This record gives sequence, structure tokens and C-alpha cells, in this order.
Amino acid sequence: MEDKITIIEGPPPIFEHVNDGWALGLNESSTLSVPALTRLRTFNGPALVQRCYTAWHNKSSIHLHYRTESGLEETAPILAARNVDTPDGHMLLLWVYLDGESVEYEVDAGDEDQQDDFPE
Repeated sequence: MEDKITIIEGPPPIFEHVNDGWALGLNESSTLSVPALTRLRTFNGPALVQRCYTAWHNKSSIHLHYRTESGLEETAPILAARNVDTPDGHMLLLWVYLDGESVEYEVDAGDEDQQDDFPE
């Protein structure tokens, strides 16, 4: 049985590009998978991390189940998990693999209040 962590309510997760060598080194499949990090507020982060560790200990996989901005259901394999206590509650950090064919990168051009160097 495949285990999963499901986002029940709230906006779709925001995935951040990961350049950590350890995360890139875990991609040993024949398909192109892109490691990404998402941060999720949760009621019980330690229990969710334990679910991940239990699945991995049992040589099983665990996936993040979520809805995209267009409302489609997606899953992403979880490769690492960490709970962080914040003043607002638990923050679950999940490193996942995204399908390399469907990943789009958004580039932050910096402060939008700055003047462009080019005349209009």
C-alpha cells in the first residue's frame, strides 16, 4: 500500500528549486525528476515526519497528494521530511521529486520598485 500526505485545504503548495548536492544525488531513476522543497503549515508536523520515516524504514514510498492551481490532483514522491517549530505552529518541510517534463521555473527579477535601466 502506498502512503501519502494529503493537503486537504488551503492553496496549492509552492515548490522551490533545490540546488543541494545531497538532493540532486538521490535521483537515480531513468526519468528526469527535479528535486523541490515545499513548506506546509500543519497541526502535527512530528507525526507526519514519523509517517515518512516509517514508510522508508519499511522500504515503501510516500507521496505528497495535492491540487494544482488549475484544480487537478497531483502526487509527488517525498524524498525527505523535516518538522520545524515556529511561533505560528508546526512547519513541515518536504523535499519532493517533480516530473521534469512539467516543471516551470519562475525567476525573481528582484525588487519591482526599482527603475528599469532601459527607457520605454
